[in-house]
Amino acid sequence: MSIKHLVRSNIKNLSAYSSARSEFKGQADIFLDANENPFDTGMNRYPDPLQWAVKEQISRLKSVPSENIFLGNGSDEVIDLLIRIFCEPREDGIILLPPTYGMYKVSADIADVAQREVSLTGDFQPNIPAILAEADKNTKLLFVCSPNNPTGNDMEAEKVHELCRQFPGIVIVDEAYIDFSDQESFSQQLDKYPNLVVMQTFSKAWGLAGIRLGMAFASEEIIGLLNKVKPPYNINQLTQKAALDALQKQAEQEKMVAIILQERNRMAKVLENLDFIQEVLPSNANFILVRVAAPNGLYDYLVKQGIIVRNRSNVHLCAGGIRITIGTAAENEKLIAALNKYSN
Repeated sequence: MSIKHLVRSNIKNLSAYSSARSEFKGQADIFLDANENPFDTGMNRYPDPLQWAVKEQISRLKSVPSENIFLGNGSDEVIDLLIRIFCEPREDGIILLPPTYGMYKVSADIADVAQREVSLTGDFQPNIPAILAEADKNTKLLFVCSPNNPTGNDMEAEKVHELCRQFPGIVIVDEAYIDFSDQESFSQQLDKYPNLVVMQTFSKAWGLAGIRLGMAFASEEIIGLLNKVKPPYNINQLTQKAALDALQKQAEQEKMVAIILQERNRMAKVLENLDFIQEVLPSNANFILVRVAAPNGLYDYLVKQGIIVRNRSNVHLCAGGIRITIGTAAENEKLIAALNKYSN
């Protein structure tokens, strides 16, 4: 399918800002083009506006061409840009699949873009007939979080394939937690679906939430639109350096993921044996959602123990839900000790 008709007219006609660093792409000894401070502080020069060194490393790791990669100030910037590129305020809309990540709705609200919600099924899977029934000519984006936050489950791959084939707009698959799942990333399906955007992040498996670096994988056409709309230097030099350093240490990342998975399995077994926990939902992420009869009481009790979890009991389909991030073995032991002393 062509996506040209989905793009806002003003974005199609936009002349992107041309920075000094994007105009000159060669090598030189003296740079007097960007009004930078000439004294070498280590950070006196503007960073690469398209972050090619980082993208080349990601390309090798993810088996996605550099030209199909966009880097954002966290995945939140990617979400914001996609809504601004494709959705005309007070005219177009998006579809959300609650329970899901809350920033999709917040970004749409900021942009004055309407949202239609189609609940996940009882087993937290997309209701494809209902999604397609809600879509109309002004429905531009569909957000699919897999593994899903806050429930932790993968969306069935064939259901996502079907949405990519049938949804009349852009399908955005948010894979923030994909490194903790056995499911193959949909970043390998870009050639098949020109309307597909896949988001990933350095915040979870890479342990780099503090640098705020999100990844998007898409067709060159969509990547071009993202680059056209983004601020010229959206990824600072410190973030680019931190990402490059981390990408040279893939073995360390794999070790962290392996430990988290081991701890996730251990914690699931412990939680299943606590009599006040009604259900432990299967997880393909770095957290576990449990159901309890008195979520507010459990949350308040853990706060008093100096342990902070996330109370998700007011979220759609998550009644009684407490979301527990997998910590270090020592942190998990303290949580277990506190839970063993709890009575609701």
